[in-house]
Amino acid sequence: MSIQRIARVVIAVGAFAALLATASDAGKSVSVNGYVLDSACAFTKGLTKPISAQCAQACAKAGSPLVILTDNGNIYWPISDTTPSASQNGKLMPFAGERVTTSGKVYTRGGSTAIVIEKIAAEAAKN
Repeated sequence: MSIQRIARVVIAVGAFAALLATASDAGKSVSVNGYVLDSACAFTKGLTKPISAQCAQACAKAGSPLVILTDNGNIYWPISDTTPSASQNGKLMPFAGERVTTSGKVYTRGGSTAIVIEKIAAEAAKN
């Protein structure tokens, strides 16, 4: 077998493996629990929970996207799966500063995780 043929086979196998890995993360249905807070505070302030609902709401009204921050530090960016896409702040605003349980399809790309919210509700109180 020639080196060129081996190289083509290796490249084809690598491309197929990458395609399978990408497809397995596309649109996986999950349930996520965490705090709804504005993205700027999640990154620049390193908050693990919102300072207050009013603060998260004020930031969202000023244009900062709301995100869901889980207990292990993962940040889920709520997105729309429609074209044209739309802000998801309206869907999250009633829960700003609070813990939620969210279910939907999750997408990952380049180290970011996004969720298309199918259901969202205040997290049930823990006993």
